Amino acid sequence: MEDIQSKEKFEKKVLKKSREKPVVVDFWAEWCLPCKKLGPKMEKAEEKTEDTEFYKVNIDELPEVAEDHGVKSIPNVILFMNGEEKDSFSGVMEPGDIAEWINENI
Repeated sequence: MEDIQSKEKFEKKVLKKSREKPVVVDFWAEWCLPCKKLGPKMEKAEEKTEDTEFYKVNIDELPEVAEDHGVKSIPNVILFMNGEEKDSFSGVMEPGDIAEWINENI
């Protein structure tokens, strides 16, 4: 899972790319213990999910991106499709549940 480090990269890799295929973004922070638990689960879900891009955004480094997408608590995961938010969840889920959530939404 690549860490997006600029608003321009977010627009290119998430919003633009989501017009071609689903994109999942994990909004997190270094100090967030549940985020640290979710990270490895997201990586395992990425292995189980075909034709979907996965990225993460550190809200301390890109607060404006988190704010633009209404992220109020973390971890927060948003699925983007066709350049827009399709669905989201907060908290920690198991890899199989994450993959199922993605498949249900696409």
